[in-house]
Amino acid sequence: MRILFSGYHNPHYETVTEYMERGIRALGHDAVVYDDRRHVIPGRVRYRFPALRRLDLLQLNRRLVRIARRERPELAIVTGGDRILGPTVESLSALGIVTALWTTDPPIRRWSILSSAPCYDHIFCQGTEAVEIFSRRGISRARWLPVGCEPESHHPVELTESDRREYGSDVVFVGSHYPEREDLLEALAGFDLAIWGPGWEKLREGSPLRSRIRKAHTAPSEWLKIYSASRIVLATHYRDPEGVVPVHQASPRVYEALACRAFLICDRQRDVFSLFCDGEHLVGFDSGADLAKKIRYYLDHPLERQTIARRGHEEVTRRHTYVNRIEALLSAVTGHDENQ
Repeated sequence: MRILFSGYHNPHYETVTEYMERGIRALGHDAVVYDDRRHVIPGRVRYRFPALRRLDLLQLNRRLVRIARRERPELAIVTGGDRILGPTVESLSALGIVTALWTTDPPIRRWSILSSAPCYDHIFCQGTEAVEIFSRRGISRARWLPVGCEPESHHPVELTESDRREYGSDVVFVGSHYPEREDLLEALAGFDLAIWGPGWEKLREGSPLRSRIRKAHTAPSEWLKIYSASRIVLATHYRDPEGVVPVHQASPRVYEALACRAFLICDRQRDVFSLFCDGEHLVGFDSGADLAKKIRYYLDHPLERQTIARRGHEEVTRRHTYVNRIEALLSAVTGHDENQ
């Protein structure tokens, strides 16, 4: 099948976009790739002049339609979707192309996708919260399709002694700074804790976490070493700061850490524990005190920790890869989905 795939390519490192594209090709399909953030007008100009921002968005959409006319794909998969307009989707459909939206970011209060979503033939959502939002809007065909891991890219790595000293710790957190994360991690100040990720320079003066900050940005080659070298990996999920829009989706880091055979302790994110079993593939925590208690327990019980990490690795690489996800998407689109 010839598939037009629209997504965002980060110029600094690979993201879910590249993993999805490779999943398509791994299944023997032809992927025509469109980067929906290749803007014509620089951002410093676009955001000063709304009319130019709108013009730039129209150019992005017109370019997608031109590629579709030239390449004649059978299916168009739009990931994210906030930059692809409803009329563009309708133009693709008029060309006889089946259209599929795959939302990949947490929903926000003014979610622009809600206006274009009805134009798609199929809708897939990284998180169950998006399925529920669409359902409340009368769009009943949305279905849950999480992201996953790519075992060729996400895997344990051999470490030198120098690597272990540079990247290893008893507990590691890789992710951006949010105030609620600051409060949570301060409960772990008594552990050998390392923090990798952007924004942590915003820590309050006197925070015990200041000495635990390692580096703002890490390439995949580095975080493979971080996950492989650390005894416990901590995952917490983004929350709407205003507490209005629910977020249940599992972060890509959950799958990636498990694929690295890391022992993962995760907040009680609904979608995570619909996919993985607490105490078998990973471990959940309920509060800062509960987290500290479980970290101490599993540091003191390495065999249990290693067994759970091994089971998590087996589960994620068997059932939660991007090839698995693309297979599920294509089965639904072609009408071969047994769950329909």
